[in-house]
Amino acid sequence: QVHLVETGGGLVQAGGSLRLSCAASGRTLSSYAVGWFRQAAGKERKLVARISRGGGGSYYADSVKGRFTISRDNAKNTVWLQMNSLKPEDTAVYFCAVAEGAVPTTAAGVDYWGQGTQVTVSS
Repeated sequence: QVHLVETGGGLVQAGGSLRLSCAASGRTLSSYAVGWFRQAAGKERKLVARISRGGGGSYYADSVKGRFTISRDNAKNTVWLQMNSLKPEDTAVYFCAVAEGAVPTTAAGVDYWGQGTQVTVSS
């Protein structure tokens, strides 16, 4: 089992930046591809970025491509999401997540979630 804790959320003006962190305990995070999902009020939870176990491969949703960067340091058991040029539509609770033996793609396929961190972007 792996325990995930997200930090780094907050309130920022449009155009600003935030860096989210996902720290893991329990099993080593290097065993998993890691996804960052977000859920806006009244909407479903969706994948915004994902990084492979070794960090050599990544995926970004079209809505964040070119603005968000996912990275990881397996020695620190941590994954980050650097968010630049933030927009009001990026406002959501952000979750990191892993799936056993699979790549996290949809919320239904996730086995472990963090508690989430709120990101609010003001216009």
